[in-house]
Amino acid sequence: MIFTDISLKFKEYRSPLLKLLYYLYQPYKWLFFVPFLIIMNFAIFIFIPFTAFFCPKYLDLLAVIWSRLSLFATPVFTEIKGKENIERDKSYIIVANHSSQYDIFVLYGWLGIPFKWVMKEELRKVPVIGYFCEVAGHIFIDRSKPDEAIKRINNAKENLIKENKSILFFPEGTRSLDGRVKNFKKGAFQLALEMKIPVLPVTIKGTHSILPSKTTDLLPGRAELIIHKPINVEDLDKNSINGLIYKTKSIIESSL
Repeated sequence: MIFTDISLKFKEYRSPLLKLLYYLYQPYKWLFFVPFLIIMNFAIFIFIPFTAFFCPKYLDLLAVIWSRLSLFATPVFTEIKGKENIERDKSYIIVANHSSQYDIFVLYGWLGIPFKWVMKEELRKVPVIGYFCEVAGHIFIDRSKPDEAIKRINNAKENLIKENKSILFFPEGTRSLDGRVKNFKKGAFQLALEMKIPVLPVTIKGTHSILPSKTTDLLPGRAELIIHKPINVEDLDKNSINGLIYKTKSIIESSL
């Protein structure tokens, strides 16, 4: 409970004990966690090209290790619900809410199935993460060029399905600033309907308090990853897209 309470914005603190715990965490963050993250990222950066060339199937494992070590060092305790809703030999269009950079650690670390991200082109420039994602075959799209974005996704999708890998979208397009789910864009759902792949709604809770969007106010805390039952799209057509978006968003919001 202490970590859950700590993961509030500082202005919301009331008790002197929580203020003390907040200040005690700051030296840990800057003297241990940040150097640890820098060193780990540097090591991962070195291993990526060798792994990609000699044993590319282990790139997913490398991402899991990176994420779990980052969560452990923060520390963030993650609870996973609904793993029984995933069939490992199937592909999904995974749709998740997004309010923190820590969503990436939680999904990579604990979702439990291989997937490729569909991410905005700007992330290609992020040190280590951008390089890793490019080598690992994730899909960068320029949101100002929708035709080119569709082409990139189409080029990647057939190989992903053959390998039983899923495609993950943050359909809000960017991180929510207040933790509430924003309107969904249509791309993920158009792809699901076109390829007749089930949509897998995923709710991520707690990460907004651990690291709010566009801040460095990192704090330890608890996260929750809720994997909902897949939505079958076999009998749906393109005219059903708005209903599919509404249903998926409602499922994700129902657990927040």
